[in-house]
Amino acid sequence: MSEPLIIEPEKPADACVIWLHGLGADRYDFLPVAEALQQSLLTTRFILPQAPTRPVTINGGYEMPSWYDIKAMSPARAIDRDQLEDSAQRMLSLIEEQRDSGIDPARIFLAGFSQGGAVVLHTAFLRWQGPLGGVLALSTYAPTFSDEMSLSASQQRIAVCCLHGIYDEVVHNAMGRTAYEHLKAQGVTATWQEYPMGHEVLPQEIADIGVWLGDRLR
Repeated sequence: MSEPLIIEPEKPADACVIWLHGLGADRYDFLPVAEALQQSLLTTRFILPQAPTRPVTINGGYEMPSWYDIKAMSPARAIDRDQLEDSAQRMLSLIEEQRDSGIDPARIFLAGFSQGGAVVLHTAFLRWQGPLGGVLALSTYAPTFSDEMSLSASQQRIAVCCLHGIYDEVVHNAMGRTAYEHLKAQGVTATWQEYPMGHEVLPQEIADIGVWLGDRLR
């Protein structure tokens, strides 16, 4: 399994963002974004993990980087839950490594695009039990959230920024909105931001993320 890409900041790191790519992409996908954000986040380390390459059912069994298999698209995503749990466990290990290296967990952020965002939301709100700086959920959904979920006090304190395209043809806007509403119903401080885009990332979105992170890393 490929090692994560680690982008060290200009100054000694006292914060960290662990950022997961989407289905079919790789650990270099968000490298330009990390480098752009580090221009203002001078003490923030970025860690970009690589998903394993494996068959994806909805793509005819074609092998590609994926955090978990998607077996069907509707009526709701049918996913390989064990593979999702394995990916979440990798996230937990990365959080613990950063914590053990001296980074305060309250200054560790999880970010993910599309399928990577689903892993991030699952990890932050159904697996990790300590503090976190926050979560960035880009063009994503939460296949493991339900009305029966119950968050701990520390999970409720995790700030979340949900960003989604109005015209997203892959992860429909309503799917992202449902995840956001689940968090709000659980008392999480979550924000929702829409952009005139499809399943992609816009420069204005990255600028907004930089402001959001900067506000929390003062």
